[in-house]
Amino acid sequence: MSLTLSIQRTVQSQARQFTLDIDIQTDVRHIALYGPSGSGKSLTVQSVAGLLKPDHGRISINGRVYFDSQQGVDLKPRQRRVAYLFQDYGLFPHLTAAQNICFGLNTGWFNRRVQDLPAPAQRWARAFELEPVLDSYPSELSGGQKQRCALARALAVEPEILLLDEPLAALDQDLRIRLRAELAQLQRQLDIPTILITHDPEDARVLAQEVYRIRDGRIVDCCPADELDPSHQLDLIPLQS
Repeated sequence: MSLTLSIQRTVQSQARQFTLDIDIQTDVRHIALYGPSGSGKSLTVQSVAGLLKPDHGRISINGRVYFDSQQGVDLKPRQRRVAYLFQDYGLFPHLTAAQNICFGLNTGWFNRRVQDLPAPAQRWARAFELEPVLDSYPSELSGGQKQRCALARALAVEPEILLLDEPLAALDQDLRIRLRAELAQLQRQLDIPTILITHDPEDARVLAQEVYRIRDGRIVDCCPADELDPSHQLDLIPLQS
């Protein structure tokens, strides 16, 4: 993957003014954004997804330009083919697992049998072993099933990049370890570029190749993920000037 993420955005509220000023250029396929709440991690991935428009800058993935303020390019979220997995998974509570998985395909499909799903949805329902719960609602699913359902929905649209916003934060420790391993295996199988938001060094070490630490809206440090010591806070080296 080649990723250019150079954006500036000022966010004004009654409480404060926050300036996002991010500059990342990399060729690795999996990166992590690491930092405390309010540091700008979510604003950054929202910009990639097209949910937040930067004031200035450029976003391109593998040569495809998503946003360029100078050229007047600003693709709509649907045009970007970005899969965004939220911390709470964002499943629609009034839709079944099957209907959630098919939601982004815009097919008008509301049957429940796996053999009737469009091919992309059928592929991921089977891959994540969701056939037994296709007619279940999110409130009836376990934490692991909710995550798999959200991932199936995200991957059914055949995205160009996967954004993971604290996907393991709400899970208990045992389930977190198991689903972290499953996500890592999925990354190896799909080879889809990913941007991970996390405050957990172990998530970054397992699910990323490079780790970028954000503080006050700016990238302040970077290091290879395989150099992280998961038993300590991130020991990051300064970015090369």
